[in-house]
Amino acid sequence: MVRTGTQYLESIKDKRNVFIGGKKADDVTTHPAFKGITRTIANLYDIAADESNNMTYETEDGTIANKIYMIPKSREDLRDRREAISKWSESTFGFVGRSPDHVAAFMAGFASSPEVFERGNPKLKNNALNFYKFARDNDLYLSYVIIPPQIDRSKAAHELEEKFLATGVYEERQDGIVIRGSQMLGTGAAVSDYLLVSCITPLKPGDETYAVSFVVPMDAPGLKLYARPSYAADKPSTYDYPLSTRFDESDALVVFDDVFIPWERVFIYKDIKLVQAQFHETPAHRLGNSQAQTRFVSKLKFIIGLARKIAAANGIDKIPAVAEKLGELASLASSAEGMLLASEYYCTIDKNGTAVPNSRFLYGAMGLQNTLYPQVIHIFRELVGGGVLQVPSSYKELINPETRNDMQKYIRSATVQVEEKVQLFKLAWDVIGSEFAGRHQQYEMFYAGAPFVAKGFSFRNYGYEEAVALADKCLESYGLPEEASVQN
Repeated sequence: MVRTGTQYLESIKDKRNVFIGGKKADDVTTHPAFKGITRTIANLYDIAADESNNMTYETEDGTIANKIYMIPKSREDLRDRREAISKWSESTFGFVGRSPDHVAAFMAGFASSPEVFERGNPKLKNNALNFYKFARDNDLYLSYVIIPPQIDRSKAAHELEEKFLATGVYEERQDGIVIRGSQMLGTGAAVSDYLLVSCITPLKPGDETYAVSFVVPMDAPGLKLYARPSYAADKPSTYDYPLSTRFDESDALVVFDDVFIPWERVFIYKDIKLVQAQFHETPAHRLGNSQAQTRFVSKLKFIIGLARKIAAANGIDKIPAVAEKLGELASLASSAEGMLLASEYYCTIDKNGTAVPNSRFLYGAMGLQNTLYPQVIHIFRELVGGGVLQVPSSYKELINPETRNDMQKYIRSATVQVEEKVQLFKLAWDVIGSEFAGRHQQYEMFYAGAPFVAKGFSFRNYGYEEAVALADKCLESYGLPEEASVQN
């Protein structure tokens, strides 16, 4: 089934333990910190449920599901999947990084390669596939935590002074396991249905206790989330902070205070090699990151479109130096989009018949993300100049009889009315200057981890054989001059 926004909102009205500002959020659908993002996610579900948006497909089992869970079998399937994901990312202008389509793609990757999980504990071999079907057929919103907390990154999890600082198996029972510890970075977790828990950072021998993969409902007893400060809760209006109020998906430290996980929700148990294999020997990492790059392209398009509008509003878009900056933005956005489309066009079909985005272009795009986004923001800052600092404190100055005449006279533009100009510049500030904006710059810079991690993916997946062969061909086409050979 494909559920509606109302059904999604009802599903997260439970007993989850989400703490913010020193208090528990009794209902995330109404709490000021989460109300905006829950309505945004609800709108995504309504978009998918609208048949005119073509966001459903017939599954391998004959059910109808959201295309975010599709296991693509061809280049055309990858295109259809991207177009569906784009409908969502364009509705959030690329500012919701962990919308339901992200972890759904990882689950599709897991389910497409069941033989990988069969290498683990025999009684767990079908669990990932079974849960994928459950999540797909109920159109669930999954988030994940796959990075241990930043306590002492010079040591492996088992080398830390205290056990179970990272998430690990505290106790094994006949009917399941008990999990203790913490994990970061629970983006979107506060408003999701289920949490996928594992570790994508390399584990070492001795870390077997922490080498697990499982899913847990967000209202599980003992599961606690500690959210960072909200960028939405104290804002005066959506007009003043159009992105912060709607798209602050929250990030949280997730704590497992002896959380029970039944065996049927465990995918991997105390297996270091298999924890890595689930991401990289299945299409999971590539399908998940093709969603991420689709979302990133929407974000870049939005920013350069906003830059174009502001330049026109200020009457500077015909100045050659400004046109050059706009052209540079266009080049940067086109590069990201081109690599995304190339990864799709030059996809490979794996041994299970799954169409997988081409690693050279997908990871090439990811490798540029941590430098490309700050570059785009820097150019955007230059184009908007001081205008973002010369706006009224809130929309109320535009309607207050004491102030509105001054607003009309001194903040007007030659091409747009004052309300539109203020709207443009407040939106720009939410892209480059607010707390929400700062979070997004940090998010894109470290999306794939530290810069060496992102560049490492590109290095390992480029496929240097072709490039090295070209270099060899050139070297073999000439040598020492004849006279040098005679002398020798």
